[in-house]
Amino acid sequence: MDLTGALPKQRHFGETTRSDPWYLQPVLVFLGFSAFIVYSTWAAFQGLDATHTYFWYGGGGANYLSPFYSPILFGSNDHPGFFGVIPSWWPALLPFSPAFLIMWIPAGFRFTCYYYRGAYYKAFWLDPVNCAVGEPRKSYLGERYLPLILQNVHRYFLYLALIFIFILGRDAWDSLWFTDYAGMEHFGVAVGSLVLILNVILLAGYTCGCHSLRHLVGGFLDAKSKARACATCYNAVSCLNARHMLWAWMSLFWVGFTDVYIRLCAMGIWHDIRFF
Repeated sequence: MDLTGALPKQRHFGETTRSDPWYLQPVLVFLGFSAFIVYSTWAAFQGLDATHTYFWYGGGGANYLSPFYSPILFGSNDHPGFFGVIPSWWPALLPFSPAFLIMWIPAGFRFTCYYYRGAYYKAFWLDPVNCAVGEPRKSYLGERYLPLILQNVHRYFLYLALIFIFILGRDAWDSLWFTDYAGMEHFGVAVGSLVLILNVILLAGYTCGCHSLRHLVGGFLDAKSKARACATCYNAVSCLNARHMLWAWMSLFWVGFTDVYIRLCAMGIWHDIRFF
């Protein structure tokens, strides 16, 4: 036994005594994140073509809007947004897509998420690559300085992300109403409706399990048991937070699949099935 109090020798990069396949997790995380980032970026730029609004599907009287584009603040003449068409103040030299105005909010919420930070620090920065594995740098600065101190804005992205849950919930509700040839709306359920509804459920499970939300609803109290309402909310968020990683990955995959489903239906490659 070392009684000198000396710290153990720091491992070299990649050095470890672990015998398990420790590298699989960061590799899979890297591939999963990279695939989503590439696809979502590509999907956002597809809105540049105002003649092919594949982010919206209206076949068979349906009303499906991709979560990558909701809400549409400014759109095209064929598909205007909440505030009309492309604003005059938008620089003419810059490309415009309705997704550019809103995707930074969910992206910022996930990028500053406590779980995602730990995941992409390991997968992209190898900092550290995994537990008990040597990392490439010798010092630790934490998140006290630029640019990583900006991770503290996560709590503010949370407020915006909660608003998005209600917006996407309205989109899911709209997907349950179909317009007939006479222009009358009728309640119905189709595969696309279920895709949009499940998307809201998974995103809500991820957002409402946020560590910042748990602090907001009761974690700030020294004794939450003295405030019954706060204790109930705290326990509810904690229940979701216990599976925060699972909610994070399921919602990430499904929000991407939702865009794929709507896009392929709008392109005529997939055909939406209506149950009633």
